[in-house]
Amino acid sequence: MSEGSVLNRWRLVLGKNAEGRLPLETGAQELDQVLDFLYSREQSEDERQEQGGSEGSRLTVALWLNKVRRLFPRQAAEVLERHALNRYQLTELLTDKEVLEKLEPNQALLGTILGLKHLMSDSVLASARRIVKKVADELTKKMEQELRRSTLGKLDRNTASPVRSMRNLDVKKTIRRNLRHYDRENRRLTLEQVYFNGRVKKYNPWHVVIAVDESGSMLDSVIHSAIMAGIFARMPMLDLKLVIFDTQVVDLSGYAGDPVEVLMSVQLGGGTNIAGALGYCEGLITNPHRTMVILVSDLCEGGPPSSLYRVCASILESGAKLAALTALDSSAKPVYNRSVGQALADMGAFVGALTPEQLGDYMGRIMQ
Repeated sequence: MSEGSVLNRWRLVLGKNAEGRLPLETGAQELDQVLDFLYSREQSEDERQEQGGSEGSRLTVALWLNKVRRLFPRQAAEVLERHALNRYQLTELLTDKEVLEKLEPNQALLGTILGLKHLMSDSVLASARRIVKKVADELTKKMEQELRRSTLGKLDRNTASPVRSMRNLDVKKTIRRNLRHYDRENRRLTLEQVYFNGRVKKYNPWHVVIAVDESGSMLDSVIHSAIMAGIFARMPMLDLKLVIFDTQVVDLSGYAGDPVEVLMSVQLGGGTNIAGALGYCEGLITNPHRTMVILVSDLCEGGPPSSLYRVCASILESGAKLAALTALDSSAKPVYNRSVGQALADMGAFVGALTPEQLGDYMGRIMQ
């Protein structure tokens, strides 16, 4: 470590009081802003008022949380969040419903909610759910437009206008999706949304199994995977299964058509057992030659890579298609374990980053 880096770390530890003697290196100002926003609370009220014009004072709690998660490793971010909540009582985002409802619904806020929802009270969680739905609906609209331009979008001509009649009423799905609105006191089920079957019967559908890595580094991909699963679930020619995993596997196939329920079920963080997740997915395959297994992961396996390679080889040898997607967002930045990715590609799997339109082209070509 260079002398400049060491001095830079000391400057960040000492804070703005050392600004005159230890100037920050270029690029560290944002780190200083984030740390000062939190730890300047150790100063007296008079000292803080003297620094009232500092950059840190213009941060909001929500923006600070977003910056912390972007700038620091997960373990360091968790320490800062714990200090903020327990030591300095920065609980506005978690306990103040009015503050949360005034925030601009966007993907950054959605990410913050997913990371902290386990700490929210029921009343705040209800407001958070409405924000998640608003952002999910906006992302769905955008990604559906991209998907329509793809080969898969051109194959699906029957999803947009299902016939809403009693004959096509999906009773089981309607009851299952509305169970959270059950009024126990009056023993009454309120139907917030009614679901109908599509006009095209799935005589010989393609089976799509999506396995999503919910480790902390995969936040954007988790969000976009949930949205894409919701879109796929409405396509008559696809039979969709959806699982999320870290070291454990959770099957969310029953909720795949509802991105909000999927996202609110995600528990970001933890270890990663890709081999175990794909082993579960392999057990869902009933017609290999009409099955696509789509793994969304950075391919940073927590267990022995040999176990991962064995289950991937088994899936491919069965005749099923295997794709490892390192990103599903529109920027498609490939951040993943390249040695594992290369090994899977050598077996015959597709490995890479795809936008929704590119993913639709990939799936459409296979189905044709």
